[in-house]
Amino acid sequence: MRHYPSDSPEAMGRLVALTLMADGAIDASELRQLDHTDTIRRLGLDEAGFDKVIHDLCNDMLTSAHRTPVGQLELDVDNIDLLLAEVQHPLLRKQVLRMMLDVVNADSRLSGGEAVLVAEAMKYWEIDLYEVADNAVPSLRVRTKARFAQAHA
Repeated sequence: MRHYPSDSPEAMGRLVALTLMADGAIDASELRQLDHTDTIRRLGLDEAGFDKVIHDLCNDMLTSAHRTPVGQLELDVDNIDLLLAEVQHPLLRKQVLRMMLDVVNADSRLSGGEAVLVAEAMKYWEIDLYEVADNAVPSLRVRTKARFAQAHA
């Protein structure tokens, strides 16, 4: 696998691209989700840049992935961890994981490959699902403030 600079748009974009391909095919609903959430721009890429990341990932997969009995290419956990390691900033990790979850949820189905990828990202980055759930952090802050106020009243 090629190396991208830490926290670069390409490193983050590759994880989103890997999520797109984790179930064996890029689904139209996943592409619509990228457009709907403006993911490519939020990554700091343009369409051509994201297309290049996908193309480069496909080329790297041909040399680094193993082929399953049905012909799909899969990365092992060690290679996934190498890709995850290129995103180091905690806030960027949460943002990328949220983008990955958006892709996974786009077609309302969770494939085995998607589950492995998301679970490994959460484990490697030590992020709980509630930390990236929509509106989870603000509501957690409200509850924490309320508990703090009650404890000190």
